[in-house]
Amino acid sequence: MVRELSIETPHGPARAHLTLETDARAALLLGHGAGGGVQARDLVAAAGAGTARSLSVALVEQPYRVAGRRSPPPARHLDAAWVAVVQHLASRELRDLALVVGGRSLGARVACRTAGITDAVGVLCLAFPLQPPRRRTGAPAPSRLPELEDVEVPTLVVQGDRDPFGIPPPGPGRVVRLAHGDHSLRTDLAAVSGAVDSWLADLLPG
Repeated sequence: MVRELSIETPHGPARAHLTLETDARAALLLGHGAGGGVQARDLVAAAGAGTARSLSVALVEQPYRVAGRRSPPPARHLDAAWVAVVQHLASRELRDLALVVGGRSLGARVACRTAGITDAVGVLCLAFPLQPPRRRTGAPAPSRLPELEDVEVPTLVVQGDRDPFGIPPPGPGRVVRLAHGDHSLRTDLAAVSGAVDSWLADLLPG
């Protein structure tokens, strides 16, 4: 059964769609992309992989989405709101559980930037937007690889093999798995859920 919780943050109320599993040892918290919601197919597939492994799962809507806006605020606002939600859940509904954080695209970036603050044991990135579109001046925008490189816990990146934002490289503690498709990751959901399931099994043995 999914519970909806309104959680106050420094930038307005966020909303968590929470599925609690009996005897869960860990929880998976996932955020949405910039213009989408928690109904994105790859998020739902990843959440399903989590509950299949008896993890409690929270799909988190940022305050700007709860307020009906499509354009995200600055990164510092996103990060502060996300941290407030994770800390709220970690002290209440998900108390004493190991936390795996992540999301798709923008949500993955937020989870990477705040992994240390939230005491995450792992980070799950769906369609990490590695290379932003070229700027109007024609100059390439800086790569977002440093956000991945700064994560100090095991990380899984599930990326479409035709993602126009590029494909992050594997690295120490970082596994990259490809699924057929583009940035939406909606073409091969079996590959998405399979990659998440396998990684969770290694991250949280037993």
